[in-house]
Amino acid sequence: MKFARILFRIAALWGFAVLTPLYFLYENIGREYPPAITHPDFYYGFIGVGLAWQAAFLVISSDPSRFRPMMVPAMLEKFIFVISLSALYAHGRLQVGQLMVVGPDLILGILFIAAFLKTPTRDMLARAKS
Repeated sequence: MKFARILFRIAALWGFAVLTPLYFLYENIGREYPPAITHPDFYYGFIGVGLAWQAAFLVISSDPSRFRPMMVPAMLEKFIFVISLSALYAHGRLQVGQLMVVGPDLILGILFIAAFLKTPTRDMLARAKS
């Protein structure tokens, strides 16, 4: 459980550190990777949903056995992002620099699987105590 507790806390801190500055980089992204963003609602919505997941990671880290079922959607959050950006790159719709941001998410997704497999369920913990 210590592994999951530390992993999800690190994932949350990393996510907050990476996502929060995006609120202030809207114009920069359009210049670095043209064309300019034309749907600010999707852009800011993505950041907001991402930040909400960081809060969920903190919740999971507070009691990994209790919140073990939430590790499954946490894995999906990571792998859907990785698969989506990989597909966009494969279709020539992203530059390599834009694809590289999936690296940490891929690693975290794999580690989330390990945390899920390593974290006992609450029933397992109860049986071990009795």
